[in-house]
Amino acid sequence: MSPRPSRLACIDALKAVSSQLIVLHHLAFYGPMSDSAYSLAPDVLDWLSQYARIAVQVFLVVSGFLAARSLAPHGRLVIRQHPLAAVWRRYQKLVTPYAAAILVSIAGAAIARTWMVHDSIPAPPHLMQFLAHVLLLHSVLDVDALSAGVWYVAIDLQLFALLVTALWLARSVSGQGAQAGVVVVSALAVASLFWFNRDAGWDIWAVYFFGAYGMGTLAYWASNSGRSAIPLLLLGALGLAALIVDFRLRIAVALATALLLAVARRGGWLESWPRAAVVGFFGRISYSVFLVHFPVCLIVNAVVSHLAPGNPVLNALGMLFAWVASNVAGTLFYRYVESASPVAALWTWVAGGRRGAQGESTT
Repeated sequence: MSPRPSRLACIDALKAVSSQLIVLHHLAFYGPMSDSAYSLAPDVLDWLSQYARIAVQVFLVVSGFLAARSLAPHGRLVIRQHPLAAVWRRYQKLVTPYAAAILVSIAGAAIARTWMVHDSIPAPPHLMQFLAHVLLLHSVLDVDALSAGVWYVAIDLQLFALLVTALWLARSVSGQGAQAGVVVVSALAVASLFWFNRDAGWDIWAVYFFGAYGMGTLAYWASNSGRSAIPLLLLGALGLAALIVDFRLRIAVALATALLLAVARRGGWLESWPRAAVVGFFGRISYSVFLVHFPVCLIVNAVVSHLAPGNPVLNALGMLFAWVASNVAGTLFYRYVESASPVAALWTWVAGGRRGAQGESTT
């Protein structure tokens, strides 16, 4: 789930739909509104609770696809900076809005606790817990999450770090050749699909998710202009073999997404379809919606469960309101935090002020 706005219409559409499914999943999975409204649409709520979360696989594939586009469009790493510098830049892009969202989540949980008692509400945080989140180490350190879905941001950084390191090592060994990078990434994807992703004990590490991420990367390379269809066929065969060995719906969704992106790019409609402005809008705000929807849903859950406990219709309306409110909050967060990047602006101002002071002292 890259925080960088996408200008690719097809990717915007995938991000838009997937982010909405994740919001609906959390609304269905975390009560009490969904518990009260369950009798009105049990099949729908069961599906959202059990399957909508698989939409995160779309974000994994898209992230791998876009990482290949920026780091190694033809299979060879094009950036000249050290891998640690590239990872640090990625960390800054992810964590600037993410840290602000964590503060929103802490405030939202505090408000929700005044209205209801529920196991979906995170406990009041302590300093080390907050620092673990900012450093994206909360899962590794087994620290209770302060918001739903924050594990993804940490995994996104791990995946980016693994990819850029693998490509850097491949370039160091092979020089100008691009094939080494493709081979290394393919080997990592195979290891993930056939071993690591089949063992949930690895699910706090990038290797567990690299099968989906790597398929996104390989899909970009397979769809390069002038390439034959063989790499794309090999990618499909790899995904199908992994599913034959051990069928996982998450891998099936990842494979379908990777193939869709590759076909769309080869067909020339990745940038232009669908053209609907509303799809592009929801695609752009998808990361912000992902970051802030949970505290919004918590507060609405708390208020509705307090005012209308056990009323199916009012709680169903509360879920609908929470969905809309999550998108409104995501829009505001995108406008004033993610795209505005106030932390980065403050840093630029401070750095500029220091340079100006230094210039004045030497004149």
